[in-house]
Amino acid sequence: MKLAVIYDSKTGNTKKAAEWIAEGMNEISGIEAAAFSIDSLDEAFVKEAKGLVVGSPSYAAALTPALHTWLLDKGGKLEFGGKLGGAFATEQYSHGGGDTVIQNILTIEMVNGMLCYSGGGACGSPCIHLGPIGVNDNIEKHNGMDHYRDNFKIFGKRFADKAKTIF
Repeated sequence: MKLAVIYDSKTGNTKKAAEWIAEGMNEISGIEAAAFSIDSLDEAFVKEAKGLVVGSPSYAAALTPALHTWLLDKGGKLEFGGKLGGAFATEQYSHGGGDTVIQNILTIEMVNGMLCYSGGGACGSPCIHLGPIGVNDNIEKHNGMDHYRDNFKIFGKRFADKAKTIF
């Protein structure tokens, strides 16, 4: 089963997170996952995918304008309806708006008829309610994306398990 991770990235952090999610997905037997930038994706792969996880850096506490426009333009064309949807975010500093980015993405996914995934507390620790968020070390030198790698991979595994259960 194919699963796609789609992202917009400005500094490479969101790309890194997308690749970690796909890596976690690919650890599940029977899953073929790939990460794609909105600027260079395989539309045939995305149409065939049973699930899509979409990610963005926090841009004024929202998803990037480019990703927002892309989602509104491509949702119908890429047949989002009926797919399992998920979201993730990256941010420059703790409390930088990643949670609202995820909520924005999930709302657009639901408007497109997607089934939105959240393991929430049901999957145990780490509890990833709406989707994983990573903080880069551009501003908070004690932080850094590598601290969040496991959460992104775990989310990918959980998402892939749920997709296999549903489809």
